[in-house]
Amino acid sequence: MEKIVVLVDVQNVYYTTRQAFKRNFDYNQFWALATGGREVVKAFAYAIDRGDQKQYEFQNILRAIGFEVKLKPFIQRADGSAKGDWDVGIAIDAMDYARQAETVILVSGDGDFDILAQRLCLQGNKVEVYGVESLTARSLMNEATRFIPIDGDLLL
Repeated sequence: MEKIVVLVDVQNVYYTTRQAFKRNFDYNQFWALATGGREVVKAFAYAIDRGDQKQYEFQNILRAIGFEVKLKPFIQRADGSAKGDWDVGIAIDAMDYARQAETVILVSGDGDFDILAQRLCLQGNKVEVYGVESLTARSLMNEATRFIPIDGDLLL
């Protein structure tokens, strides 16, 4: 059975599906599609903790599906900008857990991950990227072994 690692950039998928479709990502449908017939070594959902009840409930739904939820605090800067980025954490987990799996599944359209996808492929992993096609970096699509667009059945 093929072993997989699943890494979901929750903020990226939330904002891209909202921008492109004004809809939400269907995590249950994604899980069924991505993991069917495969062994999940690790599954992480990376999110920002704003401390509100609705997010807490959403995080519990992710845990019930099978994700380990990793949280970073939401940081509001004095100038009004915000910080809450998981890119380095996602990359580190990908490199750490890829050794235990054949395929790394990344749910993000962030072009910063193109180098990660390239490196994973060079070390012998397959990389599947799920992203909103119109908002996913071409460089990331090009480095992935397979690109799966988020649309239709993957939306609520």
